[in-house]
Amino acid sequence: MQHGVRGQQEAQPEDISRRFLDDIEEADMVLVGLGEEFDVESSLRQMAGYEQGKKLLLASERSALLPAWQKLFRREASKSVAAQLCVLAGLLEKKNYFVVSVAVNDEIADIPWRSGRLVMPCGSDLKVQCDGGCERNLRGAESEEQERLLGRLQEWREAILQGEGGADPEGLGICPVCGKPLEFNNVYSARYDENGYLPDWQNYMKWLQGTLNRKLVVLELGAGMQFPSVIRFPFEKAAYFNQQAKFYRVHEKVYQITEELGAKGVGIAKNAIDWLQNLC
Repeated sequence: MQHGVRGQQEAQPEDISRRFLDDIEEADMVLVGLGEEFDVESSLRQMAGYEQGKKLLLASERSALLPAWQKLFRREASKSVAAQLCVLAGLLEKKNYFVVSVAVNDEIADIPWRSGRLVMPCGSDLKVQCDGGCERNLRGAESEEQERLLGRLQEWREAILQGEGGADPEGLGICPVCGKPLEFNNVYSARYDENGYLPDWQNYMKWLQGTLNRKLVVLELGAGMQFPSVIRFPFEKAAYFNQQAKFYRVHEKVYQITEELGAKGVGIAKNAIDWLQNLC
């Protein structure tokens, strides 16, 4: 499938929202993609110490702490996405749907999605893995250790702002079985254990096979080009090969629709979180 690109359809925002709600009502199945906009980095970048700390983390052996680093700043800025995603979950409540998220915001897992209908292939700070891959690998993160870590990251942030943040922050500690470091199970880990999401991914693949020849709405929210092979390209493909599909792409900057999708596609030039908030 070749990819020509066209811009946003010429329609008033209220007309697009009405059309979307009508399409959801008529749909047999709904495929939802949640992109990087749900990590709320556009707001976090303005906060003191965020960019410096992120750069240091990604260059260190503590890169898997990035979701916790983001959480620290989201809390301070009161930037929750729960209310907007609950609107979406309510809209989909009676539908056959699946949600795929490349955001690492753990709030996404707390939304009342239907059981077994969410996969987060990039991980988050909800699971802990051992670098040694021993039998203690892939356990759920305990809330107490998450909070202690956030406290240590806050101290590290203060050191950065004072020009003393050269050393890596203290992580989750050492595995009591093999003595290797513990870290969060997410894509920013140098040794990401994909078994943390693969069972959910297999469920998603089975669900996706059932979308052909069904009335399918594909809703891509806030997915940029950081992980296009997870949401953008496969979602386009799913809509392209389904004659009954409708495709909605919502993003602040990269909202354009491929020409191949034709009248199936609608590009909406808006932050996905804001769009959800104004939807109903």
